[in-house]
Amino acid sequence: MIELNAATFETEVIEKSRQMPVLVDFWADWCAPCKMLAPVLDRLAGDYAGRLHITKVNTDVERELAQQYGIRSLPTLHLYRDGQRVEEILGAQPESTLRVMVEKYLLRESDNVLQTALACAEAGDRAKALQLLEQACAEDSDNPRLPVELARLYLEDGQFDKAGQLLESQPREIRESDQAKGLLLLLEFAAAAAAGGDDASLAQQLQENPADAQARYRLASRQLTTGNHDAALENFIELLRRNRNYADGAAQRGLLAAFSLLGEDDQRVAAYRRKMFNLLH
Repeated sequence: MIELNAATFETEVIEKSRQMPVLVDFWADWCAPCKMLAPVLDRLAGDYAGRLHITKVNTDVERELAQQYGIRSLPTLHLYRDGQRVEEILGAQPESTLRVMVEKYLLRESDNVLQTALACAEAGDRAKALQLLEQACAEDSDNPRLPVELARLYLEDGQFDKAGQLLESQPREIRESDQAKGLLLLLEFAAAAAAGGDDASLAQQLQENPADAQARYRLASRQLTTGNHDAALENFIELLRRNRNYADGAAQRGLLAAFSLLGEDDQRVAAYRRKMFNLLH
């Protein structure tokens, strides 16, 4: 297990968590429960070698790190995945509890199928991607990473009812994830996207009349639901600039939906959040 400091936290936790789950143990020498937890973490490190990265922060030495991450009691465990903290556990917990928590985030065979499906979608073969993900969900229904991605592909394919039904059927922790919330927001825009006109005809309408708020809203909605995020962001910002109150703030809702889908780590989110703030204030 690697001892962390302020200089290594980003590399060993945030960046590493994009490859596998990273467990961070905030501890101190004087903490008796920390000493009780240590052999449990040793066993987890051995059993999940190559699939789980376990690190430690001595809070007496790294006081700034402990303060930065809000550590108020010891031991505290933080679990990171894909650059985000996904779990927090306070106090020494039974080994079985820790295993249940960790195993939700370990890479599985269905994750390999997921990556293949996403590659197919990226290459334009959405039918193959949907087939792969539907089969993976059927065979590994406990993998929490599959249904959200399948719902996203349904939305991009125009299968809005399937996307909504799939998301609504998920456990609360999945429904309330940032990505799932973004997809649920997208259902509003899916209806607008299907209301009339293809991208070319809507773009032609805007060329003839840039102030046509309905055409811009429908075009941005189509772009958002088909994954053309750059164009959607630009059109929602332009709609906000020209008509901030259109459809009870549809432009702002569209931007927030895009932010949820892209995630806070995406550089576009920070840039367009600043633009939105400036236009609103």
